[in-house]
Amino acid sequence: QVHLVESGGGLVQAGGSLRLSCAASGSIISIKAMGWYRQAPGKQRELVVRMLSDGSTNYADSVKGRFTISRDNAKNTVFLQMNSLKPEDTAVYYCNGDMTNLLGRRDYWGQGTPVTVSS
Repeated sequence: QVHLVESGGGLVQAGGSLRLSCAASGSIISIKAMGWYRQAPGKQRELVVRMLSDGSTNYADSVKGRFTISRDNAKNTVFLQMNSLKPEDTAVYYCNGDMTNLLGRRDYWGQGTPVTVSS
């Protein structure tokens, strides 16, 4: 079994910064991609950023230039540095991993960490 655990969410004023972390644990054989999604109240879950195993990234237009994804391969951990936060960034942020373990390849999700940006 694979588990993703997020941390780092919270309340911040507009213009502020937060750093989210997501640690993957379990019998992981390989990681195809890891990334972050978010879901605001009353809205569908949307991609924030995704990083492939080769390091290439895909950012949502709404966060380009403000958010940065990074990773620590040795610890199977990804980070999301969020700067210049806006009230519209308020959402529950979910870590996602496209991973292979002994049972095969599938998507895994964390439990989510809430981010609230006040104006």
